[in-house]
Amino acid sequence: MFNAHYFRTFITLVETGSFTRTAQHLEMTQPGVSQHVRKLEDYLNKELLERKGRSFTLTESGRRAYDYALKLFAEHEQFRHGLDDDSLDSGDCRIASPGSVGLMFYPYILGQQQMHPNLTVNYSFAFNHEIVNDLLEGRYDIGIVTEAMRHPELNCTIWHQEPLCLVVPADFAGSTLSDLMGIGFLNYYDGINHANALLRANYPDEFRSMTHFRHQGFTNEVSMVLDAVARGLGFTVVSRLVLETSPWQRQVKALNLPNAVNEELYLLRRRDSVLPKRYEKLLDGFHAQRLQEKTPLVPSN
Repeated sequence: MFNAHYFRTFITLVETGSFTRTAQHLEMTQPGVSQHVRKLEDYLNKELLERKGRSFTLTESGRRAYDYALKLFAEHEQFRHGLDDDSLDSGDCRIASPGSVGLMFYPYILGQQQMHPNLTVNYSFAFNHEIVNDLLEGRYDIGIVTEAMRHPELNCTIWHQEPLCLVVPADFAGSTLSDLMGIGFLNYYDGINHANALLRANYPDEFRSMTHFRHQGFTNEVSMVLDAVARGLGFTVVSRLVLETSPWQRQVKALNLPNAVNEELYLLRRRDSVLPKRYEKLLDGFHAQRLQEKTPLVPSN
């Protein structure tokens, strides 16, 4: 019969290297420690120790049993903490977002995990419509999307806002809408919507539609679109999140525009769900950090 106490005794024996110290640590008798080990060997039908007087070495089965026991108790602790919905710093979190959000949110989460080893986060990068399906099918608990979603089984609320940036090659000398039309537009999955919003707000008398622009290409990975801009292939409009984390920051620049437009990020969750408090801490913590940061954008000449 499986008995977790036997595995716990075996772990302690391996780590102390002594039946006597194991007995003292676990407040047992030395014969009791020996009995636990024998019962574990009987259960596994394998010898775990090569006994040499008062000392011992592990057999191959003993090494494997020790590794398994460590994993067993680690998973047990993780499971136990995961059941505590009031815990802020432990348990499992399952989150999905587009790549443009994950560029900043995922590193923040990794930092939280470094500080809190009992916190586990499964993070998926996905498109908005995929996130909706994943939430409905129970694969994730929350989703962060870049547009409002309406579904009878989902609750959608505004979570965070990030400024949109009109990004051009670093040596671009223009500033008018005609100048932008001259170099063309680089698109990604949210590119046209973002460009429509930002250009309409800043060139209201001239801008009509993105259909009037020459389209220079498309990528479904937003983090790569600035590579094309850096190569002088056109301009794009991305969230400040994307620009701040881009390896091509010095090869591009954001034009200074008079009217700010924000990308709104929405939090999705199932209407019938009650989220553990650790989600609230992650979401609020990131939001507060972004409000405090004042990272300068690459200036326009």
